[in-house]
Amino acid sequence: MATPHNTAQPGEIAKTVLLPGDPLRAKFIAEQFLTDAVQFNCVRNMFGYTGTYEGKRISVMGTGMGCPSIGIYSHELIHMYGVENLIRIGSCGSMQADVKMGAIVMAIGASTDSNYAHQYQLPGTYCATASYELLHHAQMAAEEKGYDYVVGNVLSSDLFYMETPEWKQWAKMGILAAEMESFALYCNAARAGVRALGIFTVSDSLVTGEEMPPEERQIGFTNMMEVALKTAP
Repeated sequence: MATPHNTAQPGEIAKTVLLPGDPLRAKFIAEQFLTDAVQFNCVRNMFGYTGTYEGKRISVMGTGMGCPSIGIYSHELIHMYGVENLIRIGSCGSMQADVKMGAIVMAIGASTDSNYAHQYQLPGTYCATASYELLHHAQMAAEEKGYDYVVGNVLSSDLFYMETPEWKQWAKMGILAAEMESFALYCNAARAGVRALGIFTVSDSLVTGEEMPPEERQIGFTNMMEVALKTAP
């Protein structure tokens, strides 16, 4: 069933989908890692592909930036296409001095300054968390490869450019890093009873002001992609 944002037909999308924000990163993963990849979507240039990795059928699709964008794509993947495992991959900004450039951050939980969860009319503050099953597999994959990783809480912020240094207040609560999508993904997955996980590469540091050079980003992001692919059930 096609949607306003996805032209895939039933059966064209795997039960497990990797979700980079950048559609060109989805294209890169399909070309570099998947065997016999077939494109299923190009609406709004939000590319989606399905292929196989080590015998497992896996899809990859871009989501754009922010909770509203990933909220739309993940909702459709879950409810219209029957996706059961959604693994967000992307970059993040470190909020802690000991979370170094190039490290892989696995988000066991996602805090937010977004109002995304208001739709559920909950009588309190919702704690959005990852699938422990996917997280456990991701940890094993990173350890097998010998990659540096850390597990903890991230901030899914609506703001990329902040007028005030709000991140420092979040950092005091032990938030490891900032990104923009995991909270909405975790909410959608929890509401539908499916599994979700966010895995990130530290590409810059809010603490030191460092930024990862382009050549290092490619290597670091490739490590993260490999972990995500091996995490897929």
